[in-house]
Amino acid sequence: MLEHDLSARGTVLGVLVAALALAGACQSSSSTPSTDVWAVVNGEEVTRDDVEKAFRRVVQPATSPTSEDEALTVKLGIVDELITQEVLLGRARALNLTVTDAEVDAAFNERKGNLTEDAFQQQLRERSLNDVDLKEALRRELLADKLIDLEVTSKITITDADIAAFYEANRANFSVAETQYRIAQIVVTPGPDPQLRNRLGDDATTPAAAQRKAQMLMQRLQQGGDFVQLAMDYSEDPQTAPQGGDLGFVPASALAQVPPQLRNAVLQSEPGSVNLVSAGGGHTLVLLVSKEPAGQRSLDTPGVRDNIRELLRGRKEQLLRMAYITSARGDAEITNYLARSIAQSQSPPSGLSPSPPGNK
Repeated sequence: MLEHDLSARGTVLGVLVAALALAGACQSSSSTPSTDVWAVVNGEEVTRDDVEKAFRRVVQPATSPTSEDEALTVKLGIVDELITQEVLLGRARALNLTVTDAEVDAAFNERKGNLTEDAFQQQLRERSLNDVDLKEALRRELLADKLIDLEVTSKITITDADIAAFYEANRANFSVAETQYRIAQIVVTPGPDPQLRNRLGDDATTPAAAQRKAQMLMQRLQQGGDFVQLAMDYSEDPQTAPQGGDLGFVPASALAQVPPQLRNAVLQSEPGSVNLVSAGGGHTLVLLVSKEPAGQRSLDTPGVRDNIRELLRGRKEQLLRMAYITSARGDAEITNYLARSIAQSQSPPSGLSPSPPGNK
């Protein structure tokens, strides 16, 4: 569950590591920092301890890198994420943005999910972390998200003209050759999954735990729980969990190829209904979102306009977010001592060699 890294839910950091790696202004410092300072951002230090804690939050103890080079590669990416985060936090502080203790507590409890307090604390101990470490990371993450919401997301506007232009340019894509079913799923497997990608890191590791989890999810849905949020938090399918379980539109010909139990759960359902399908100790909660008959869709067809708006908003948000962060980094005074040391010596110098994930 703590595998959820620094870029949880819409946060700006994780998706930009590759694009922004070692980007920004890297200027020499007039003084030599201690070996425990791995970067400096506008005078604020990113320390080895900061990176080690983030590393232990990100990397599962059972799947830790097997060599120093692999571990250092991960940590180099984490340093860059923390640099970006510190740049954003500096701007947030300048705008007097804050995160309340209640907001941090809510995010903290969300990370815990349905784990007992003892189980949650055991996970923290396995990573040499504590409540304070996690809450501090969440506070920084939430503050960076607030800045992006204020400076980027809130300023995005998609007009009716934008939607109409997209539709006309892609009219052929709105012609459906056969009946399609939009389906979403929450998958619960009966064993541990090293590829788990749900937000809470929640994993049923035994058939009995899988059955309890599936029943809990059905109960939550029957009580009005949101399928998308539950899928993002609990689904054990690494491909669909980040998208809220969404499988998109499945044509009738493709649906005919799936196992009968799953197929019938779709064909015998009305849009909006959820069915629980169990087989081999695993469970799948299947939601039929909508059923689309064959034919040409117009802008007045339910869902078409909203889907185009969502697509265009997502594209623009990704572009503007990337541009905002790149610009902010370019305006900052950044020195990445870890990257510099590795580049100059082609190996981590004394004091920079990575420690194992379970050690502080």
